[in-house]
Amino acid sequence: MTRVIAVANQKGGVGKTSIAVNLPVFLTAYGKRVLLVDFDSQANATFSLGIDPNTLRKSVYEAILGEVHPQEVIKRTVFLGYDVLPTSHDLAGAAVELVNMKDREYRLKKVIDSVKNNYDLVFIDCPPSLGLPTLNALVAADDVIIPVQAEFLSIEGLSQLLSNIKLINENLDRDIQIMGAVLTMYLRRNKVSQEVEKELRRNFEDYVFDAIIPRATVLAESPRYGRTILRHAPNSKAVNAFRELAEEFIRKL
Repeated sequence: MTRVIAVANQKGGVGKTSIAVNLPVFLTAYGKRVLLVDFDSQANATFSLGIDPNTLRKSVYEAILGEVHPQEVIKRTVFLGYDVLPTSHDLAGAAVELVNMKDREYRLKKVIDSVKNNYDLVFIDCPPSLGLPTLNALVAADDVIIPVQAEFLSIEGLSQLLSNIKLINENLDRDIQIMGAVLTMYLRRNKVSQEVEKELRRNFEDYVFDAIIPRATVLAESPRYGRTILRHAPNSKAVNAFRELAEEFIRKL
């Protein structure tokens, strides 16, 4: 049975796209067939995988409008080991266009439902907001992974997102599960990072992954070259961190 996982946090710059782009690479080593859906109009995931969003004739945007079948838009990338449903900057218009659409909260779910039988796992890179596009992504999801940057303001954002997921479950007849929060941009010898980790594990013990993604130059620079971290810096500590995250993810399935 296919599992759809939204990688979500309404706060930007927390490592959301890094997880959405890199975690699937390590999951393919377990034989998982994976699709990544870029549903952020910034198109960072699309760009990070070496696809220029400005050259796309069709993207997930046209798919949610019903102008094209998603199968026609999906990019199959041999070097990645997983497929991508890319986006363009046109997706920014979705927040306006979705307002007057029938079943507006379910447009992305319908797109994913039409192709998900080809995959074991579908990841959604969500926008850094709590608007209608993010609502679409959460409604489409079975589970949510929440990246939490190692700073105190991120913990408040986690509480807000958990509350919103509860509201979606109650009002839209969904049963979205929290797979876990992932601490990101962590500096092991930094006092703030250490204190944030302690507070996060104390207040959200049931939700926090053991694996931690470090702050690393190789993670910051790999999107520039259109590479995943495994391809860009295969011997780095960041690769070890994502490998541990993948192992833990598989145990949670």
